[in-house]
Amino acid sequence: VQLQASGGGLVQAGGSLRLSCTVSGRTFSTSTVSWFRQAPGKEREFVAAIRRGYMTHYSSSVKGRFTISRDNTKNTAYLQMNSLKPEDTAVYYCAAGSDRLIVSSLDLEDKYDSWGQGTQVTVSS
Repeated sequence: VQLQASGGGLVQAGGSLRLSCTVSGRTFSTSTVSWFRQAPGKEREFVAAIRRGYMTHYSSSVKGRFTISRDNTKNTAYLQMNSLKPEDTAVYYCAAGSDRLIVSSLDLEDKYDSWGQGTQVTVSS
C-alpha cells in the first residue's frame, strides 16, 4: 500500500492550497481517508476525514475553512484549504484505514494502517 501526498507549499495568510493524496495497493473506494498535521514542536493532530459514504468530519480548528473530498475514479483524496492562517503551518500527512472506522476513532492515529510521507504547508503572516 502506498499513499502519495502532494500539493504543499508556501502561501500568504488568507490564501488557499489544495493537497492531494493518491492511494495505491488497497481498495480506495471503501477506505476511510484522513488528513493529519504536525506543527514544529507539537504532536500530530487530526484535521479531517472522509468515509466510504462521502461523510466528512473535521477538527474544530479547520471546520468551515477546509474541505475534504475524494474521487474514487482517481483513487485520490483532496484537502482544499482556504483562509489559511500562520497556525496552519505544518507537515500534512494523509492516512488510510478501514471503512469500519467509527466517528469517535477518526482522530486516533493507530486506527490507520497506511500513511503517506507528508507534505509541508507554510503560511506566512
